[in-house]
Amino acid sequence: MRWHAGRLAAAGFRPELFDYASVTVDPERAIPRLVDVLSRASCHVVGHSLGGVLALSTLRRHAGLPVSRVVCLGSPLCGSAVARDAGGGPWRRMTVGRSAPVLQRGCPEMPDGIEVGMVAGDRPLGLGQLFGRVEGPHDGTVALAETRPPGLRDHVVVPASHSGLLFSVPAARQVLSFLQTGRFLHAA
Repeated sequence: MRWHAGRLAAAGFRPELFDYASVTVDPERAIPRLVDVLSRASCHVVGHSLGGVLALSTLRRHAGLPVSRVVCLGSPLCGSAVARDAGGGPWRRMTVGRSAPVLQRGCPEMPDGIEVGMVAGDRPLGLGQLFGRVEGPHDGTVALAETRPPGLRDHVVVPASHSGLLFSVPAARQVLSFLQTGRFLHAA
């Protein structure tokens, strides 16, 4: 997310990175810290994969936080088949670890009063498909269908893999557009 933060800073935003353990520690333990950060001032949130799920879950549980818009990058908001299929053995511990229940569940209901946009990738490259079955078009880890819960303000697909969303110029343009206008740039 550091690369996206740099691009947002260049566009006049003041990004603050939020780090949390996602494999060795239950990510839900980060929620109190996230609530503290989000309660400081009006803001927007950008989260990749689990980060988007965690942000939206936090905002659903803690209504009234001063967040206007959230952009998710490849977040399996409808739940992750890869996380379900990874099993309980060493593969799951190495790939999704303690995040498995959160990723399996996703966050299919949007928080009230917050505009949520999804940037999804469609390049099927990545290790996710080695650990579980990904149905239909996907980014190598998350199926496009898993990124389309009801209630999204907007959804756009860019040419990127799941990890590639972290460094994708088209994804960065879409993030900036949504944060500024509440809409993505769609081809006419």
